[in-house]
Amino acid sequence: MLKLYCYLNFLIANRHQANDIDCGHLHNPVSFAGIQREADNSNNTGESMTVNSSDALAPANQPQFLGHPVGLYVCFLTEMWERFSFYGMKYLLLLYLTKYHLFSDAGGLDVLGSYAGLVYAMPVIGGMLADRYLGMRKAVTFGAILLCLGHLGLAYEGFQAYIEDGVVVQDTGAIQVFYFSLALIIMGVGFLKPNISTIVGQLYGQGDARRDSGFTIFYMGINTGSFIATLLVTYIGEVYGWGWGFGLAGIGMVLGLIVFLAGQKYLYGYAEPNDPVMLKEKVFAFLDREWLIYLATLPALFVVWQLVQYNPVVHSVLLGLSFIVLAGIIWFMVKECTKVERDRMLVLIVLTFSTVVFWALFEQSASSMTLYADRVMDRNVFGFETTAGQYGALNPLFIITLAPLFAWLWIALGKRNLEPSTPVKFALGIMQAGLGFGALVLGAQFPNEAGLVGAGWMVLAYMLHTMGELCLSPVGLSAVTKLAVHKVVGVMMGAWFLATAYSELLATQLAKLAAIDTPSGEVADVGAALAGYTELFSFLMYVGIAIGVFMLLLSPWLKKRMHGVN
Repeated sequence: MLKLYCYLNFLIANRHQANDIDCGHLHNPVSFAGIQREADNSNNTGESMTVNSSDALAPANQPQFLGHPVGLYVCFLTEMWERFSFYGMKYLLLLYLTKYHLFSDAGGLDVLGSYAGLVYAMPVIGGMLADRYLGMRKAVTFGAILLCLGHLGLAYEGFQAYIEDGVVVQDTGAIQVFYFSLALIIMGVGFLKPNISTIVGQLYGQGDARRDSGFTIFYMGINTGSFIATLLVTYIGEVYGWGWGFGLAGIGMVLGLIVFLAGQKYLYGYAEPNDPVMLKEKVFAFLDREWLIYLATLPALFVVWQLVQYNPVVHSVLLGLSFIVLAGIIWFMVKECTKVERDRMLVLIVLTFSTVVFWALFEQSASSMTLYADRVMDRNVFGFETTAGQYGALNPLFIITLAPLFAWLWIALGKRNLEPSTPVKFALGIMQAGLGFGALVLGAQFPNEAGLVGAGWMVLAYMLHTMGELCLSPVGLSAVTKLAVHKVVGVMMGAWFLATAYSELLATQLAKLAAIDTPSGEVADVGAALAGYTELFSFLMYVGIAIGVFMLLLSPWLKKRMHGVN
């Protein structure tokens, strides 16, 4: 899944201008505690807020390059290499498990679901720790170190699984190294992802006109890293060996860490701990609070190592947390909110539920759609044999090419008072996700002589999914900042990402509907496999279109309860 960087810091500082900003799918969380603290300091008229008070103190004489702080390019390159490693690994993961270690489809999908759910939930904690204690710079450095260890650990393959007397023999030691490496990556993302984006916002003073273009440059780093990784890392992994692919992803993360460490001098003063003295206070005889946080990562790492192996537990934990948070939000709405605030919070809850549906459909890209591309798709394009994982590059490619068009479209429609409301954009996004699967269903009706479907249908599916993402994702986080009561905006942001994490688990559960028995790692009956995937994609098509139409019909009711918020 591509994560378009949402200019959240900019949105919070300019709440009434949010609809004019092109941002995207923010699985790149921010420091929720910082958002909440600043929200508490503002009034209910929507006056300007800042993510951190140091934001207004950015000096005008800081080193510049091409009109922007040098620190921006440090963050750009760090994030580009981090995304290079992350997405390169993500599109290899399921193929590696099912083809090398001979996991069943269901078993591989469970691991992918646990990993993805945890990796998108953990930044909520990492952002809070950085905001309250470590500061963004230290948190990013620590997270990058964990990520390097995790990605390089994945390069250890062990021996390839084989079948003996009808029983699959696996290298259990190598698989445990694999799980532990995933845990390192989950923890590393938790510390790095919510904080490096916040650092970018700190580099610009309050009201600095360059902030918007600065985030655009940073966003291009995310997409560039994602695009290159899904083309290169997946090809190396599938053609030359899984360990080489994972190793290349690890090298990318090491380069990101080197860039960040080398550029530290350009970040000092912009991402420091809120209370450095408190951070250095001795908790025990020889241990200060900073090192206590680092050491506390070890037991947390052990817990995550175990959790990633037990999908039902992760599912129960995320679902349980979701119900607890929802109950707390409803209690707050009943006890603390005015009629207008209650209506807006209700709209936000509906949008949150609908975004779970969208991402559960969209996230088929790394699961059922990747297996489909590997097993039943003709990947020979103009004489070149592509790999299944490389098709994940279509999402960042379409985002880079289509995002400016969508930004122009919304502005042009807005000038004519024709811009769709937020609920309508959500409806359009979900419907286009459904139509994307419709393209795959249609393509399945025209297989070639070998029973394989042309790659053009997958390209069309990705284009429709990305168009849906560009309709829904940019306004999603903007809706949270505008509809949530100021007192709980941080809580609602956390709830949004918790819902996103759950959608990752739901996506893999849906993908299981097309699970195929592949004891040797290969599909025995291509026709049966195609029929199974077509049945799944038909179901997802109907779900997307039906929920989209429902949201479209519901949109006038939702818009009325937004009470003037666009």
